[in-house]
Amino acid sequence: MDEAAFIAKCREVLGPKGLITDKADMRQYCTDWRGMFKGDALAVALPADREQVSKIVQNCAGAGIAIVPSGGNTGLAGGSIPDHTGRQLVLSLARMNKIRSIDTLAQTMEVEAGCILAVAQEAAQNDDLMLPISFAAEGSAQIGGVIATNAGGINVVRYGMARQRILGLEVVLADGRIVSGLRHLQKDNAGYDWKHWFIGTEGTLAVVTAAVLQLTSRPRYVETALLCVPSVEAAFQCLRETRRAVGETICAFEFMSRDAVDRVVELLGHRRLVASSPWYVLIEAASALPGLNNAFGEFLDDQLSAGTVSDGIIAGSEQQRKEIWRLRESLTEAEAKAGRSVKHDISVPISALANFLTIAEEQVKSLFPDVRLNIFGHMGDGNIHFNALADTRTDADDLNRCVHDLVIATGGSISAEHGIGQYRAGEMSRLSSEAELELASRMKRTFDPHNLLNPGKIFSASRSGH
Repeated sequence: MDEAAFIAKCREVLGPKGLITDKADMRQYCTDWRGMFKGDALAVALPADREQVSKIVQNCAGAGIAIVPSGGNTGLAGGSIPDHTGRQLVLSLARMNKIRSIDTLAQTMEVEAGCILAVAQEAAQNDDLMLPISFAAEGSAQIGGVIATNAGGINVVRYGMARQRILGLEVVLADGRIVSGLRHLQKDNAGYDWKHWFIGTEGTLAVVTAAVLQLTSRPRYVETALLCVPSVEAAFQCLRETRRAVGETICAFEFMSRDAVDRVVELLGHRRLVASSPWYVLIEAASALPGLNNAFGEFLDDQLSAGTVSDGIIAGSEQQRKEIWRLRESLTEAEAKAGRSVKHDISVPISALANFLTIAEEQVKSLFPDVRLNIFGHMGDGNIHFNALADTRTDADDLNRCVHDLVIATGGSISAEHGIGQYRAGEMSRLSSEAELELASRMKRTFDPHNLLNPGKIFSASRSGH
């Protein structure tokens, strides 16, 4: 089938509003938000329901056209950007954005893949519930992309990654078959729990079209603090003492370097909320029961007396809480304004994280003296964004290898929450064991024997198995 016939067949399925072929109109789907990854598409398909997704996938399978699933384009690994051949179809589920149902007793939500995360959060909130998946891009990220990348965010320390919030999935396989497992069940041991085969696999095994999400009760009491700590060791001591003081109420424990915060203040004009400090921690705890305020205040008094914390504030209002979080969520934007950056979304065992940061900072500064580090992240779950501001004289591949080798030597992962995409595919192949790679390749060949679902993502070209 030639391209013109293929386009006509897709237009017949999708209608006049469901297919974009104009190059200018397709550009937003072919470039990531940072401008780091760019490609060209044959067309952009915007199906309105799962049956249209199924028919489009069947058309692609028949014509040998590869499919690149696209969400809110908030990713940092180029996972939703087509290649440069102009022969790939971008599949956006933005029109499939309905919240189908909310069960307030079971605390579940059934939602289509194109629904914006913030919209789903607001719907849950309207029923006095909470969808605890939360990160800076929630205003544009789509549920399908959240599932495809197994997104993390600020609440992982208490509520887990996206995977832990998913009860059921509906997917379209590479041959166009629809498989629906939209069960609203917390317990279901009837055979393979196949939904996990498609969570975090970045659209390389199937297209997610809908999901059942596990919600939780909204806490009545929330305490948020921004604290100054003199060292990395003090930050970890603060984490230890926070766990002792308020335990399971901890929702977030974030970590920021002075340079990272200074960039937000200087480049984005954010108000400086506390004194300048080598390091900062942002803690949020929440509970349905009273007493959290007293326990949290006593904890902070103890840390100030012990010298673990040198200064800090506890949010006295929702507006102040939002201002504290706006500081944290602006770190990536400020980094982008500062120039070219080489990102490392790494995860290290928490007990090894302090030593890793010391060694990695020393080694990077020794080998790449012109680099400025931008360090922040989710200390409570061991995920640190060890990013480097570097001009074009610094070889990004050399810098990646340096950091990633240290991560693997520490028993960590080169991708904690952003995924592999095309950005880390080569490093994935370099650093994974032969047995792991063979297992992943076997899964890919089983579900997508003709390599039509998001080719070039996760696997390097030499390891695609096709």
